[in-house]
Amino acid sequence: MAIGKFGDITPQLAEGAWVHDSAQVIGDVVLGEESSVWPNVAVRGDVNFIRIGKQTSIQDGSVLHVTHKRESDPQGAPLVIGDRVTVGHNVILHGCTIGSECLIGMGTIILDRAIVQDRVMIGAGSLVPPGKVLRSGFLYLGSPVREIRALTEEELASFNYSANNYVQLMKRYRDN
Repeated sequence: MAIGKFGDITPQLAEGAWVHDSAQVIGDVVLGEESSVWPNVAVRGDVNFIRIGKQTSIQDGSVLHVTHKRESDPQGAPLVIGDRVTVGHNVILHGCTIGSECLIGMGTIILDRAIVQDRVMIGAGSLVPPGKVLRSGFLYLGSPVREIRALTEEELASFNYSANNYVQLMKRYRDN
């Protein structure tokens, strides 16, 4: 795995976290317990911080980045991802906040200061514009994203299934 310092800051991986050998994790990044970063992912916490909760999976080809701090914007836009989130293949997360138990569909782009509350499902190929707030318990889809409908009980249960599935798969890779 490529864990890279940026300046004097080195990423921190919690107990049981796993990063594939082809992924890049750089700078001010904290990866939670039993979380996973899959092949060809770039997690670049160079100009602001990235925090990834526990049992969260960042799937193949995804890019995670942030917006720098400056005089006109002293906080910039860090990236914060909650617990038990499944981030699909080729997703771009940039300076946004993702709550816990969410599914971010393949190819989705979520931009600066967007907030995805807990227990949200975003369909593949969606675009979440800067500053948009996605309410808990709903399915979102489109470019730009729009609220489609409330999630079913089966869909709500799928968040735990997906998180557990990727934790088990990660352990097979890690222990191989």
